[in-house]
Amino acid sequence: MSTETTLVSSPVTTAHPPEGGRRRAEGRRLSWRVMRDLKGASFSLPFLLGFGLFTFVPLVLGISETFYTTKTSGLGLGGDKTVQFTGLDQLAKASSDGTFWSGMGRVLIFAAVIIPLTQATGLSMALLLDAMRRRWAGRYRVLLLVPYMIPGMVATMIWLYLYSPVVGPLRPIAALLGLDVDFYSSEMVWTSMGNLLLWNTVGFNMLILYGALQGVPGEIFDAARVDGAGDLRIAWSIKVPYVRSSLVLTTLLSIIGTVQLFAEPTLFRAVRPEAITRDFTPAMYIFDTAFKVGDINYATALSIVLAVVVGVMSAVVYRFSKEAT
Repeated sequence: MSTETTLVSSPVTTAHPPEGGRRRAEGRRLSWRVMRDLKGASFSLPFLLGFGLFTFVPLVLGISETFYTTKTSGLGLGGDKTVQFTGLDQLAKASSDGTFWSGMGRVLIFAAVIIPLTQATGLSMALLLDAMRRRWAGRYRVLLLVPYMIPGMVATMIWLYLYSPVVGPLRPIAALLGLDVDFYSSEMVWTSMGNLLLWNTVGFNMLILYGALQGVPGEIFDAARVDGAGDLRIAWSIKVPYVRSSLVLTTLLSIIGTVQLFAEPTLFRAVRPEAITRDFTPAMYIFDTAFKVGDINYATALSIVLAVVVGVMSAVVYRFSKEAT
């Protein structure tokens, strides 16, 4: 009896690891997590180095250039150059530059026409591909994406050849229809560039929107068909609202690209300089100021103003589209 009482009343002891062993185990787990995080972060190291070297550093140097003005003695005929600190004078001058804002107005009017047209065409193509069988959709998708794979300069050269009144095939075709069309004239130059941009960029928008359509659950379509909805009704009421966020993305990218329009009008100017001036677009004006006039400081200030305009426009479009969704 006493033995049982002794056994029952004896305290139960549990084995605890020593304090030092627990700390070593926690230290090993912590070091393993740190190594795991460092290995994961190392994959982004090339991007961070490239971003810092080719984006952040030039941005800082460019902003610093706007605070100075390079002046040349001797009426600009090779005299001594002096650099003076002028504060925000360059930015103030760029903000009120009438030539810059005239080019911006031309680009904005062009963007108001070409961006909705590009978006509507890309969405229509994506909806048509989504309605096809997967095997045929894959083939046409690659075919429609080929123009986007062609570099902008090469695409512009191709269309300059097609527009040519001497060797191009488009003007003779228009003549057969009784039309005398000069694709390089002042009245047609925006239409010619718009057709080029539409051909070159619509494939990218189509691919983004088509990828978003693939994520729509098939059960929604089945339920809509049970309720009697046709293909057009499903496309308008289900598919289009579902890809609205992708439409916002492609719209923002189109705004950024169109406002910085440079390659296409520059090559068109080589063919018809009287129709396209050196300051036809803001990007052309900045290029001419930097590399033809040689005023790097003022060109940098113009670039900053252009970047601010693009950022404000993108923020406004994103805000209104977010409220609409």
